[in-house]
Amino acid sequence: MLTDMAAFGWLTPRRRSATARSVLAGEAAAEAARKSTRDESVSVPAPDREPQFPVHGDDRAAAFFDLDNTVMQGAALFHFGRGLYKRKFFRTRDLARFAWQQAWFRLAGVEDPEHMQDARDSALSIVKGHRVSELKSIGEEIYDEYMAERIWPGTRALAQAHLDAGQKVWLVTAAPVEIAQVIARRLGLTGALGTVAESIDGVYTGKLVGEPLHGPAKAEAVRALAVAEGLDLSRCAAYSDSHNDIPMLSLVGHPYAINPDSKLRKHARELEWRLRDYRTGRKAAKVGIPAAAGVGAVAGGTAAAIALHRRRR
Repeated sequence: MLTDMAAFGWLTPRRRSATARSVLAGEAAAEAARKSTRDESVSVPAPDREPQFPVHGDDRAAAFFDLDNTVMQGAALFHFGRGLYKRKFFRTRDLARFAWQQAWFRLAGVEDPEHMQDARDSALSIVKGHRVSELKSIGEEIYDEYMAERIWPGTRALAQAHLDAGQKVWLVTAAPVEIAQVIARRLGLTGALGTVAESIDGVYTGKLVGEPLHGPAKAEAVRALAVAEGLDLSRCAAYSDSHNDIPMLSLVGHPYAINPDSKLRKHARELEWRLRDYRTGRKAAKVGIPAAAGVGAVAGGTAAAIALHRRRR
């Protein structure tokens, strides 16, 4: 492990364990993100719309974009699940179970550790034994079918402004890193930080590296990537719609609230962060299953499980 865990000695055992998992998840996401940028690249035409905020050239700055409802309308995992259901990767009762798990976290408004762990373990048990390449291949098809048309032009223009200024641009999401990388590559971004599921020789073991990339884990991923890339976080920017990403937004010198939920909108106004809403109305409904609160916390494990469920013959 890259981080000296002795630094967490003042925390209670439970808090220390949670912090350690967040750090491990963040470091794993950063390592996977940097590796993906060495392995593949793509050229994508720039969007026609002008960026809403000015961006200046700075080789020690980068931009970090949350995915769900920030870059793309709705939750990537919901759209991905639609494509998998269409391909008969799981049955109707499986779909209902996954939907119920996400709805429970959304409606309960709390992240019960025991309940979350049960859902995560159940999901990862399905992942075990399947190949990483399968998830990537399916992700390419589903992006074209359900995701490409749901990219917010305004946010896409913001990302392009950073790229045009010579900065690197990263997605940061609780979705499995393999899916996040597909989306980042299709948008012409530098790469993606996402939930990392453990694999050996290209086959999933049924375990996560750390925990889903959610909340504090996102901030740890950005921090680890900044160290590896030699970035100055005070000169970096971050964009998100969710109050769950306040740790990531607070980490950089230029935080932006995009299509913000009510808690983030209030927080951003109090701290005089910039806001931008690309929805048709201020309180426009989110498309698909929201990736807020507890939903994001279990999204990585649940999506990986759905994605790699054995096809019914």
